[in-house]
Amino acid sequence: SLHLLFNNPKTITMNIAKSALALTLASTARAFSPAATRAFAPAARSSGNARASFIGSSSRGIHASATALNANVLKLTEPAKDLLPGVDVFIFDCDGVIWRGDSVIDGIPETLEKLRALGKKMYFVTNNSTKSRAGYKKKFDSLGLNVPAEEIFSSSFAAAAYLEQTKFKETGKKVYVVGEVGIQEELDLIGVPHFGGPEDGGKIPDMGPGCRVEHDHDVGAVVVGFDRNINYYKIQYAQLCINENPGCEFIATNTDAVTHLTDAQEWAGNGSMVGAIKGCTGQEPTVVGKPSPLMIDYLTDKLGLDKGRICMVGDRLDTDILFGTDNGLKSLLVLSGVTTEEKLLSQENTITPDFYADSIVDFFIDEDAKVEATAEATA
Repeated sequence: SLHLLFNNPKTITMNIAKSALALTLASTARAFSPAATRAFAPAARSSGNARASFIGSSSRGIHASATALNANVLKLTEPAKDLLPGVDVFIFDCDGVIWRGDSVIDGIPETLEKLRALGKKMYFVTNNSTKSRAGYKKKFDSLGLNVPAEEIFSSSFAAAAYLEQTKFKETGKKVYVVGEVGIQEELDLIGVPHFGGPEDGGKIPDMGPGCRVEHDHDVGAVVVGFDRNINYYKIQYAQLCINENPGCEFIATNTDAVTHLTDAQEWAGNGSMVGAIKGCTGQEPTVVGKPSPLMIDYLTDKLGLDKGRICMVGDRLDTDILFGTDNGLKSLLVLSGVTTEEKLLSQENTITPDFYADSIVDFFIDEDAKVEATAEATA
């Protein structure tokens, strides 16, 4: 009921945190400063679908091809008419859109340069929590991508920002981290004490007769992010904190099923780590990454952006595209990551982007076609 929803302690806490946003948005924060996180407010997720209609009630005038299996999904064929004029801001996922593993996808640097030349704003929002914003800036640089630090947002930042806005530091409690250095670096920026993470990667609990794992009763939150060194000790420690420490919050950076560790195959994602903790606690986590509205609320409130002129571009239906449709954004799925065209167009799929394309290189497919036609004509 509405009464229960608006009197739920977690909802009240998140709404109080969102109210604090108005006080912090008056000044622009540096990308890697603690002040940046203070402007990042959580918001309760709407139960309805706030999707803005990019296509409209009719597809008349849209120069894109409707598919046979799912007539509501249009393949982008003339972006200069159908996409670019109606979008001021692109929000890009990273894994599967900009790069795969440690390899940049073909044509991406040139495409980003073309978008900047058109005056489009861009933000890069990743659910991967293994790096902090500073860490991701280094990755962009290593791939030859000229992306300013203030355009980068990660789920590790989102977790720290959530704790900042809910005034976790004032409780005097600690955070136990199941995850990697990205979460720890972001927590350091806001001065929240933490432990666990990589330091617990080699620990093995003694499970002989009468043995037990002793845990810190001052842990007030467990943050679970992608962890390549997940082990039984970490799972046991996390469940003890959540099950036995009164009020201990269970926070997940994301629940992605798979991820791109390399460009050779898909790897089990943070959904597997979160699922392990859910299984032994019976608790649902507060999810701060996509499709949670936290990051889009930050961008629209801080920068005064019009949601109707923002396009979310990603390779996942259940995170990226849902992030767009649930939050009133335009959305475009690319097939350069985890989602196949067959899955997108199947009757079982209920998440529909406004368009789909092979990759973001297709944003200039009509321009490239004109260049090729001109070259052939003059040959």
